[in-house]
Amino acid sequence: MADTLVIVESPAKAKTIGKFLGSKYKVVASNGHVRDLPKSTLGVDPDKNFAPKYITLRGRGEVLETIRREAKDAKNILLATDPDREGEAISWHLAKILDLDVQKKCRIEFNEITANAVKSSIKKPRTINMNLVDAQQARRVLDRLVGYKISPILWHKVQKGLSAGRVQSVATRIICDREEEINEFVPEEYWTITAKLDGSKTFEARYFGEDGKKRDIHTEAEANEVKARTLGASFRTVECKTTEKRKHAPAPFTTSGLQQDASRKLGFTTKRTMMIAQQLYEGVELGKRGPVGMISYIRTDSVRVASEAQQSARQYIADTFGQTYVPQSPNIYRGRRGAQDAHEAIRPTDLGNDPKSVKPYLSSEQYKLYKLIFDRFVASQMSEAVQMVTSCTFDANGATFKSSGTRTMFDGYTAVYTESKEDDEKEVTLPKLAEGDVFKASAIDTQQKFTQPPARYTEASLVHTLEEKGIGRPSTYAPTISTVIDRGYVAREKKLLVPTDLGFIVTNLMKKSFPDIVDIAFTANMEEELDEVEEGKMDWTQLMSEFYAPFIKTVQKADSEIEKVNIPDEVSDVVCELCGAQMVYKNGRYGRFLACPNYPTCKNTKPIIEKLDVPCPKCGGSILKRRSKKGHTFYGCENYPTCDFTSWNPLVNQKCPKCGGYMVQKRGRNGTFVACADPQCAYIFREKKKDDE
Repeated sequence: MADTLVIVESPAKAKTIGKFLGSKYKVVASNGHVRDLPKSTLGVDPDKNFAPKYITLRGRGEVLETIRREAKDAKNILLATDPDREGEAISWHLAKILDLDVQKKCRIEFNEITANAVKSSIKKPRTINMNLVDAQQARRVLDRLVGYKISPILWHKVQKGLSAGRVQSVATRIICDREEEINEFVPEEYWTITAKLDGSKTFEARYFGEDGKKRDIHTEAEANEVKARTLGASFRTVECKTTEKRKHAPAPFTTSGLQQDASRKLGFTTKRTMMIAQQLYEGVELGKRGPVGMISYIRTDSVRVASEAQQSARQYIADTFGQTYVPQSPNIYRGRRGAQDAHEAIRPTDLGNDPKSVKPYLSSEQYKLYKLIFDRFVASQMSEAVQMVTSCTFDANGATFKSSGTRTMFDGYTAVYTESKEDDEKEVTLPKLAEGDVFKASAIDTQQKFTQPPARYTEASLVHTLEEKGIGRPSTYAPTISTVIDRGYVAREKKLLVPTDLGFIVTNLMKKSFPDIVDIAFTANMEEELDEVEEGKMDWTQLMSEFYAPFIKTVQKADSEIEKVNIPDEVSDVVCELCGAQMVYKNGRYGRFLACPNYPTCKNTKPIIEKLDVPCPKCGGSILKRRSKKGHTFYGCENYPTCDFTSWNPLVNQKCPKCGGYMVQKRGRNGTFVACADPQCAYIFREKKKDDE
């Protein structure tokens, strides 16, 4: 019998932590939240100081029964949920369920899942931080009030199934506002003029203006005049300067920084980034070593690094790259204004686990993300990169041209990592130039261009904007983006986020009837007030009272004044076989589907068919991706019901080399793999991994 019961959120985390602790400890998982507000009712009583009504989540009964049974036999109970508001709230709910005294020192926390961190935290238990709990309750109650009071209005006035979450509404507005900017943008014509100058090597100079003063060229006639005047002229070097440019290493990753770089460099969505990062944080099986927590806590807005981690990085850099790559003193970074700074930046837990050595144990996606985090952290502790930048100015019959070149003198941190915006930069080397040097142009090229509208948001740029404007917190970025896409307010076209007609309709309605809810400054201020609750500077019920009184009046007014909006359905090229009408696209609980426009006279619906390039193993027909009545994805033959073949896993177009049967793609803890569908065969094919160059 274990003396101490340790409760964490996930089974993976429990497995990793259990490896560090002896037989006197029993580690169990709650599988996330165990209590929450009910889905069927508001669950909050504004007349009783906004008292929340918590219920046990469906499906958690068996888990809680196990925890209660283990707790009954344990001498001590330690709550080891994640070190943030959400984790603190889960610990509080567990304490309530287990009838623990919240004033008792039963809470432990650690920033990384390593033996030292876990064992150290067990020696320093603390009481549950009720300020953190209240901040989480305030956010949960606030979001419930907004969602459950506004969403029914959208159902009645627009269409069923819509929602009006507090942060998601602002995110949708930001995307819609950008689209309006793009639509209203009027391009302006401009011309570039480039001279190819012949010296010891050919180099280019760009037209700047006249007599040293900046001038923009707007017409072809203006461009041709400059070209005619300079083509046969002498280009005299008026000024030539060479300066040293030092580029400081970027800070280690915060949550938003990781999401942005994973999107730009790896093509990961924010949701996938956080899912893979969670796996790395909770622990990955490293052969005989068992599960190992690879990175520190992943929800953070801090760029702070523990001194021990800094010293470890400096030693690693010296051993790997040489002492010249180690700065004289450790690099210290300043966090952005308003950052909570509750945890360290995201970093590897052990630099001995370099990407190349652990690659055989990681899935492809885990490896890519881990290498990104590893390289960024190591680079953050390295010396500056040093470049020599040469800038020269030329005069040709009064026209001023400029040229610049860059030469790297010391690569510094860029030996490991380059920021995304630098990836396409090419080093340009000019010939040796001095004032008074004269050149002739072998060619003068003119090119017509037009100013471009602001770019549509990608997930990376939206996360950057949300953080910059103080909307949401590290834990909210990924679910917010997923929600606006799932609700049909925003569509993902390649990597771009494009608002739908529904998104515009809902946003315009919210702007008119609920201006505060979609106001960026108001939402950012609300986040600051939630931070004040966490810091103990404000009572959470006071925050609710100040918000609710004017809010409920706005809701009542909107319900009576908003007129019903009719949204025309998008017509498909599919003909309803029951009545002959062109079927239309609808959004349902499980995504888009086809429906007859003559409902309720004709109630025909169809799933949107997606074919796999794989023949049916039974009859040779096409395999279709389908959804069950409960929304689960499965794969079935197009010839159903004549052919009843189905599979829960996607098929791949290759035969099992062991038994000749069909093979499917499966997802395991270490990523996707291909396996024989026959459990009796159990053949598994894993692509052989090459060593990282």
